[in-house]
Amino acid sequence: MSRQSSSMQSPYSYSHQHQLSRSAYPTFLSLQETIKLQLTWASRGILEAFRWDVVVKTATSDREIRSNILKSLLLNSLSLTSIYAFDLLLQPLVHNHPSWLHRNVGWFYRVLWLFPVVGVSYYLNSSWCNLIAKRSFVLQHGNRAAHQQPVTYHGMLTMLATSAYRAVMILTSVIVSLALGSIPFVGSWISFAFMCWVNAYYCFEFVWVARNSSLAQRVRYLEERWAYYFAFGFPSAVICTCGSGLANAAFFALMFPAFIIMAMHARPVPQDPYNPAPSTESTNTVRFPSPLVPIRMPVFTIVIWLNDLIVRVLSVGGSAGVRHRRTTSDTTEQAEEGTGIELRNISRTVRGPPPAVQARSLGDRLPSNGKAPISGRRKKD
Repeated sequence: MSRQSSSMQSPYSYSHQHQLSRSAYPTFLSLQETIKLQLTWASRGILEAFRWDVVVKTATSDREIRSNILKSLLLNSLSLTSIYAFDLLLQPLVHNHPSWLHRNVGWFYRVLWLFPVVGVSYYLNSSWCNLIAKRSFVLQHGNRAAHQQPVTYHGMLTMLATSAYRAVMILTSVIVSLALGSIPFVGSWISFAFMCWVNAYYCFEFVWVARNSSLAQRVRYLEERWAYYFAFGFPSAVICTCGSGLANAAFFALMFPAFIIMAMHARPVPQDPYNPAPSTESTNTVRFPSPLVPIRMPVFTIVIWLNDLIVRVLSVGGSAGVRHRRTTSDTTEQAEEGTGIELRNISRTVRGPPPAVQARSLGDRLPSNGKAPISGRRKKD
């Protein structure tokens, strides 16, 4: 009798265990649904990169923003005029001239005028864009949302360190872009795509800095929303292809304040890249994107590695050996922040995606009202 009852219960037991194991298996969206979502996010990014109505409204409503935009416009116009004055006027006149002085007038022009003008433009434009970003953030979130750096000796060192690291990161991004462009056949397209993400990063950098997010958080936030940020950086990358060399940088600097204001009012999507289409069922099942489409695109892996290398070379008094290799990424983070913020294993954090069950979007870690988190520590991925 007991044998018969156990045989009658076995199908139920098997079915129950089968349901438990099946519920533990992750649920994925189809490839078509995932591609459709990526295209939707990309269209959102391209639309928010053309919000010129927001730029005009913000500039006309605030005197400080309008003043800094005009100063940036005039200075970068001077840079462009200086660049094309040589290319269109001086260069044809001295080309193949027998005199040594005439042949090298371009070199004197660049060293004595063009490079100083571009260097001063970069410094002043960075300062004005920083003021535009802070003011736009205050207008949108209020005075208490802005993180003010104390005007002290340590604060000045922090600003200098942050500016220096920003220049290093720009340099490494340019180096990577040139290296990608040298790849046969597809190099120019890959380099253009990379510049789309780089331009988008710098447009949103002021937003992330105002919210006190670390370098690892910024990079991860962008890489997990790669379709949106690719589309947002697309217009500025196209502008950077209008000229060559310094002219491209001057064109980008000319439009940079407008893209900063657009980034301040943008709403990157998705909110949770690991569950982009929440289930409407009462079970609240997590539906991951298709495994055939990457959730996180490692865009800045090479850039972060180069930054680690440069910081390692420039470090003075650092320890060698295993300990030095283990803390290289901490040094990079501290150099970028200009403080003693400890963030271990940034390279591993930037390069390797976290387990899906522990994934959280940056929007969950950073409040929507722009308030900085109480603690500078991040969750372990």
